[in-house]
Amino acid sequence: MKQLKLRFRVLTLLVIGLLFVAGAYGVYSVSAYGNRWVSSTRNTRYRSAKRSVSPGDIIDRNGVTVATTDENGQRVYQSNILSRSSLVHLLGDDEGNIANGVESFQANYLLGFETSLTERVNAFLKGETRKGDSIAITADSKLHTEIVQIFRNTSNTKGKCGAVAVMNYKTGEVLALVSLPVYDPQNITATIKNSTQHPFWNRAVQSTLPPGSTFKIITAVAMLENMADAQTHVFNCTGATQVMDQVITDYGNDQHGEITLEKAFRLSCNNCFAQAALLMGDSALRKTAENFGFNDNFLFRDLVVENSSYPTKDRNNFEIAWSGAGQSKVAATPLHLCMISAAIANDGVMMEPRLLSRVQSPAGVVRLRYSQKAYRTACSPETAKIIDGYMKTVVKSGTGTRAKVDGLTIAGKTGSAEGSANGLDVTHAWFTGYIDDDRYPYAVSVLVEAGGTGGSVAAPVAQKIFEYLRDNAAVY
Repeated sequence: MKQLKLRFRVLTLLVIGLLFVAGAYGVYSVSAYGNRWVSSTRNTRYRSAKRSVSPGDIIDRNGVTVATTDENGQRVYQSNILSRSSLVHLLGDDEGNIANGVESFQANYLLGFETSLTERVNAFLKGETRKGDSIAITADSKLHTEIVQIFRNTSNTKGKCGAVAVMNYKTGEVLALVSLPVYDPQNITATIKNSTQHPFWNRAVQSTLPPGSTFKIITAVAMLENMADAQTHVFNCTGATQVMDQVITDYGNDQHGEITLEKAFRLSCNNCFAQAALLMGDSALRKTAENFGFNDNFLFRDLVVENSSYPTKDRNNFEIAWSGAGQSKVAATPLHLCMISAAIANDGVMMEPRLLSRVQSPAGVVRLRYSQKAYRTACSPETAKIIDGYMKTVVKSGTGTRAKVDGLTIAGKTGSAEGSANGLDVTHAWFTGYIDDDRYPYAVSVLVEAGGTGGSVAAPVAQKIFEYLRDNAAVY
């Protein structure tokens, strides 16, 4: 009998434990996936609310109303076509063509799902149409417009697909997420819908492409963490490194001879970083990449971002070596590359990108205020300081000189990544970097798809954005 009672107690405790685990997972799921469930087009409550609720306004960081609902119940955006087009990927459109824009991902606020019973009763008694909450975002609509104009007015980027991410590296505030090409959310034509450039694709957070030499930030950190002589080790660049039956070359078949890490970073020597990857081994390089967020499931509060990947299967020496130069199957989004350079600027601490500044009900109840959150510690402050120095030499006298800005200290890394588009070999142009100045704590990432080299195509775009941030710092 005693043994039977003991078994019953154990079984009871087990059931209670399972219920506790299920409840805890339920709380976690709502916290992590709540917005994703609400914004799903399969959610019948979402579809019903869109018909019966007047969505709240969306306001940018400078008080500009970028989305509102008119007296006819129609969702309207800024009157200027360029202004509203430049924000279309961040906000989305009324037809739901953009995945996880503010309009859909924050539907729980905009469509009043957070409205209390008291608020709903009061609105009903007053005979008012039920209204959703208004949202203030950290993004700057004028900066979005400026970025689109830069792409359109620069010969190397005009008509190209691409993306730009801008964030405050100390706080994680997202100032801009631009995807090219843009389109008018109030005039979605058949040409837009059938475009081979896929304008509904938000490249800033959805395009996972090889980062090319921008990934050398990660490889350099791995070297500093795993090679005792990383800063003094001398590599030999003959212009071609034979690995298995493949050859790794530098751009233009450059030969750098005997070269140290600092110089290799400044000149973006593929041979050095390929050799370093082989010396360290795949597990060491992967570990550092994962410290910076690769292979993680990005579950950010305010944004949906595709996961960046460092390959874990089918690895051989050539793939390992090529990964050291940011190729193989390494892939990242423009926003993640912005976060990586931002972490270097922020003493190794990577901030979670945040977009919501304030959520307020029609009655004036503030439901949410901006709060910053550290996403992870990517590397030590000491390592970040060394990489910071390397990134400054890239802009001062290396591959990124076209990102220089008078009166500012710019740190950065260019990338010219081999990829494919429509069955053809192409080179994607990348730049990621930041302003080293407490007055302008901003990181920028630029992608120009099939644009060519990062130094000649992406870096000049970044330069113009840095200049704009400097000249308009008062609004931030």
